[in-house]
Amino acid sequence: MSAPLDAVDALADALDAGRGRLPDALVDRGDAVVAHARDRLALSGDVTVVALAGATGSGKSSLLNALVGTDVARPGTLRPTTSAPLAVVHGDADAHALLDWLDVADRHRVPAPAGAVPALPPGLVLLDLPDHDSVVAEHRAVAERLYARVDLLVWVLDPQKYADAAVHDRYLRPLAQHADVMVVALNQVDRLAAAERGTWLADARRLVDADGLHGVPVLTVSARTGEGVDGLRALLVAAAERRRAATQRLRADVRTVADAVLARTGEARVPRADVAAVERAFADAAGVPTVVAAVRASAARQVRARTGWPPLRLVGRLRADPLRRLHLRGPGTTGTAGPGAAGGRAAGGRAAGRRDAGPVTDDAVDRTSLPPPGPQAHARAALAARGHVDAATAGLPDAWVLAARGALRPDAWAPDLDRAVAATPLLAERAPWWAAATDAVQRVLVTAAVAGLLWLAVLAGAAYLRLPEPVTPVWGPLPAPTVLAVGGVLLGLLLAVVGRVAAGVHARGRAARARRRLHAAVGEVARRHVVEPVAAEVARWDRCRSRARAAR
Repeated sequence: MSAPLDAVDALADALDAGRGRLPDALVDRGDAVVAHARDRLALSGDVTVVALAGATGSGKSSLLNALVGTDVARPGTLRPTTSAPLAVVHGDADAHALLDWLDVADRHRVPAPAGAVPALPPGLVLLDLPDHDSVVAEHRAVAERLYARVDLLVWVLDPQKYADAAVHDRYLRPLAQHADVMVVALNQVDRLAAAERGTWLADARRLVDADGLHGVPVLTVSARTGEGVDGLRALLVAAAERRRAATQRLRADVRTVADAVLARTGEARVPRADVAAVERAFADAAGVPTVVAAVRASAARQVRARTGWPPLRLVGRLRADPLRRLHLRGPGTTGTAGPGAAGGRAAGGRAAGRRDAGPVTDDAVDRTSLPPPGPQAHARAALAARGHVDAATAGLPDAWVLAARGALRPDAWAPDLDRAVAATPLLAERAPWWAAATDAVQRVLVTAAVAGLLWLAVLAGAAYLRLPEPVTPVWGPLPAPTVLAVGGVLLGLLLAVVGRVAAGVHARGRAARARRRLHAAVGEVARRHVVEPVAAEVARWDRCRSRARAAR
């Protein structure tokens, strides 16, 4: 029975995937079918349970006696209606656990006759069920409970009530998926004239087909005369010998629920949604353009502080570092950067975690001083997220679309975006090597200019005091101190101009690198808050649908 068990497991998976999206009534019914199927497959797999169902006076008990070949049920004045189920067990089959599960207490064992062929094979259990139209509600409840649990149902109809709308609307039509495990026995045929029998059989066949039970055997029988009983018994014997009645009944139950699940999941082809729009909107909401501009200004400031003309550097140092104002990682900080870049701690010594250390938390990284996203930026992010949900769930049933929308948590976006920006290494702690080399040259030039100025001052003092003029070397057309003083200043200013241009190029490169890192960090937040929840919802829908198909 591995195949039906696989179908049961597939249905259980489909129900788990659809829980909270499928109607509660459908999930509850499916859970009951799964529990029933697993219990039934674990009990007496070599026993087939056949139940005789019908209305009051249809002759179920008499037909059961005729099938068994002995009086085990008590029809007539002593028992005009069946009030409790009666089980007839043939041979030595062990059906106690199964009958305990069915909650059938009244049991009768018919031993196999010695030296004779038994009327029914061992391993077949017949149930005489209470009347489905009993005036006692408890009797009807027992009958309906067993309708859902037995392996094969024989509906016993009589000439007076065979067309009763109650039996067709309430029982036969809802069991259309169970046609493989049903038989209709038209009992008391002996009460009709020969000309009426064909008409009755044809009309009953028409009604059964109208109920959707095409292919269900419809037989005329008479429990009193034995007419047709052998044909009905042959059907039951074949079912017991095949040992397929239980499997077919379970398959029908599982298939019915699986069809209902498939009807709720639809047949949509989910497109691949573009996440770039969400990432761009989240980048704007996170203030990435502001941060990139601050990185560019801070990188240029960092280089100019090493390449500018030393006497003028003090002016630049009086201006606050743009990254420090935003409490972001900037030059002059210490700490550990993410992979592939030197980073540092946030301003004021606040701890900063590694980019590769998992989700960022308040304990790892402080908040930035970026202004919170304005209403427009927040609205654009929300609209982009909603657009992604609509695109990713296009064609899905409403329950799944609403679940995907409900997975969005806009209130958590802004703090997580701020943490992602704060945790992103933006600028190297040290200026590039060529800035340090330029700084060394600038220091030499300043020293030369100062030396030249001091030399000229000494010469001027000697002339003022009318002291003998010392011998002054001449470098080219000018005296050496003049060359040192003027050359040191002019070359220093020229080198500062070149350094300023190089600082701009360097700053643009640093800003581009920071933009890529920030977009990656913001994209991770977008994936965690929007893309992944929606993808998980679509995956649940696909799993529900595919497992329901497997259950069929």
